[in-house]
Amino acid sequence: MKIRLLLFRVCFLLISLNSFGQIHNPVTWSTSVAKSNKGELVLITTATIQKGWHLYSQHLPKNGPIPTTFHYPNTIQLVGETNEEEGIEVDDPNFGMRLKYFSDSAVFKQKIELTKNIDSLKASVEFMVCNDEMCLPPNEVQLVYSFSNIESSEIIKSTETQKSYWTLFALSFLAGLTALVTPCVFPMIPMTVSFFTKQSKNRALGIKNALIYGVSIVIIYVLLGTAVVAVFGSSALNQLSTSVVFNLVFFAILIVFAFAFLGAYELVLPSSWGTKLDEKADKGGFVGIFFMALALAVVSFSCTGPIVGTALVQSASQGGIGPVVSMLGFSLAIALPFTLFAIFPGWLNSLPKSGGWLNTVKVTLGFLELALAFKFLSNADLVLQAHWLERELFIAIWMVLFLLLGLYLLGKFRLSHDYQPVEQLTVFRLLLATTSFVFVLYLLPGLFGAPVKLVGAFVPPLDYSEKIISTNFSNINDNKSSSVNLPKGAHFFEPYHIVTFKDYEQGLAYAKKVNKPILLDFTGYACVNCRKMEQNVWSDPKVLSILQNEVVLISLHVDDRQAFDEQEISPLTGKAYRYKGQKWAHFQELRYKTNSQPYYVLLNSRGEDLSKPIGYTPHVSTYLKWLKEGIANN
Repeated sequence: MKIRLLLFRVCFLLISLNSFGQIHNPVTWSTSVAKSNKGELVLITTATIQKGWHLYSQHLPKNGPIPTTFHYPNTIQLVGETNEEEGIEVDDPNFGMRLKYFSDSAVFKQKIELTKNIDSLKASVEFMVCNDEMCLPPNEVQLVYSFSNIESSEIIKSTETQKSYWTLFALSFLAGLTALVTPCVFPMIPMTVSFFTKQSKNRALGIKNALIYGVSIVIIYVLLGTAVVAVFGSSALNQLSTSVVFNLVFFAILIVFAFAFLGAYELVLPSSWGTKLDEKADKGGFVGIFFMALALAVVSFSCTGPIVGTALVQSASQGGIGPVVSMLGFSLAIALPFTLFAIFPGWLNSLPKSGGWLNTVKVTLGFLELALAFKFLSNADLVLQAHWLERELFIAIWMVLFLLLGLYLLGKFRLSHDYQPVEQLTVFRLLLATTSFVFVLYLLPGLFGAPVKLVGAFVPPLDYSEKIISTNFSNINDNKSSSVNLPKGAHFFEPYHIVTFKDYEQGLAYAKKVNKPILLDFTGYACVNCRKMEQNVWSDPKVLSILQNEVVLISLHVDDRQAFDEQEISPLTGKAYRYKGQKWAHFQELRYKTNSQPYYVLLNSRGEDLSKPIGYTPHVSTYLKWLKEGIANN
């Protein structure tokens, strides 16, 4: 190896000096240190390569050019190998073998563990570069990594994840409160509380048993959420949310739940389950109380099952430990009333009496389940780009559903399981009906191209329509380019008329040509928060002006299911890509160590990061500030 290296150095140095009379230095190196989402330290080494030159990979066949090799000191412990980007693979006629190299830039990442605290770390990289006319001798450059200013882009992601979990917890808590006022659960409150107050020897023991009962409810539902995560995997849940099959399955599940709420049939678990649980509950003690709570979950399944199922479906689409968080919020809402009424039994007198209003709650939930079901059908359609359920049809379905809900609340028709007519309207029922009608009127302009921002994340995007409606924005240039003048691989993102690329290499080439920075947008057809950003943030005149005039937008859809024509191997799995979206998902995961969308990165025309990436940022001022600061670094 040393002899071969020496020969390369001598020969290439003579060629370089005799042929050109100058010393070439086509590669410059920069370093940084970051933290991974697991808290590991990552050494990041970036090579900036002059145009026309290419830097060879770390992994090359024997007897070929010198591979890029990093030399780290023994004061650190390496975690795995040094990762590199995808690069370019070609059959090199000079060396007579297939070689991988990088052009323009290359990023190498090495995870490490420190054995002691240090301020900086010295290492080196040995490499070789060539162009179409010559190769330079192998060179070795010293690298210095500073630990005083560690990048914390993952902290932003962590904070956003925590916020989304709090939102999920709050929504699940509301779902639990809704489940309380269903015919299967509400009548159980006074019955259960009476049991604890009358069967206990003293009030203190009754309160203790009620607390155990409430905790048992929480444990049962949290175990259910944990089981969902254990079966599917926390990281896989997010990917499942973009799967056509799973979205269609979720659609079918919610349709079944909705029809059950509307009275077409009743969802019940085998009666033998309830009988066996009652036998266990009769034993008393902690075990008996736990089985009482489990019996409640089984007996009330016909009402709570659809709500629990919907909550799990929604939380599963978020990924991570979402199902656990969701079931924690749901179960707390169920358990708290039973516990509190047992502690303060006098409060029972303030509860409304059971009656037909409980059935009205079920029917209302049925209409809401139907509306939500079509969102999952829309997700599958968007991923397939099949145009079965375009924007106009989706909005029309929602308008009909909420119109029927309003008429039902006014008592204009009854369903098969309604046992008493609506003789007089309560104020609350009238308010709900009015809200439903107002929502229908709000959706109406959406049929003709209005953004309907309140539900913009749920309805298909504006450009997924039977006919793209031209929307006037004051800051769109008057001299709009027609589609004939679009650069290769580009299209207009409507209705905002932004020139957009769906391929990274094509967008990067165009950015170099026009010398503009790049806004890299990792997105998805089924990404709810992506639609929120596009309709609520990108539509802002100041943001829109930047997207139209100051950056090149590259939108990479990680759930694009179009077949991948070329046999390109994924560096993440070692297998060929099957779909286009797989390439962009693996690209995001390898380069930025994240798989959540939306995810925004500002790059210069060489593909180098200009600032820390950000995720979902619903505040226009924050997103605008991030755009301006990143572009200023170009």
